[in-house]
Amino acid sequence: MLSKYQLSKGVTMSSIILNKVNALFNNKALRAFLLKFRIPICLVFIALALPRLDPYLLAPAFLVSLFGEFIQLWSFASLDKNSNIAANGPYSLCRNPMYLGRYFLILGAIILLHSLLIAVIYSVVYYFYMVNRVKREEIKLQEIFGEGYRSYCSRVNRFLPGIIKADWKSVPYFRWRLFFQNHAHWNLLSMLLLYLLFYLFTIFKTNMHW
Repeated sequence: MLSKYQLSKGVTMSSIILNKVNALFNNKALRAFLLKFRIPICLVFIALALPRLDPYLLAPAFLVSLFGEFIQLWSFASLDKNSNIAANGPYSLCRNPMYLGRYFLILGAIILLHSLLIAVIYSVVYYFYMVNRVKREEIKLQEIFGEGYRSYCSRVNRFLPGIIKADWKSVPYFRWRLFFQNHAHWNLLSMLLLYLLFYLFTIFKTNMHW
């Protein structure tokens, strides 16, 4: 049985590790680099992933990504950036539906690699990215909206949808003006083109008997 000292030491080590990981995800230089080169990085990832695609997982992977894309599109159509507190549509269920949608959108592509280890690593990395980015954004939103935003935070969960205490009158909210204003159509087109590429490559891969 572990002593109190050993337990305390274990907790301290865990805290140190978590602090270092969170500091890495809040590093301004690293964030600036990833933002600047995000498109080349994505293209390299796609190029490396293509040979590993499992044709038999294309349909379930697409459905997972489509689920995430639906959440993202609904979020785009409910978000009037920095003008009003987003509290309608998916934002009436949780405060950050966009990040949840993005998780499932990318997870679909990860599923195509047929590797549980890669899926777990992706989920852990995405968790720290999501949590730290949201914390930074919440500070800005509190500065912009003040007490109104703090009141919204007290009613709506950060990530897990609050089914019981949700304002269901605000849930069926979708504005085409916001949909196009937030470029949701380009987001959808990009996702469909990516899966078209995956589909064409899997056909080529099957015919070549890789």
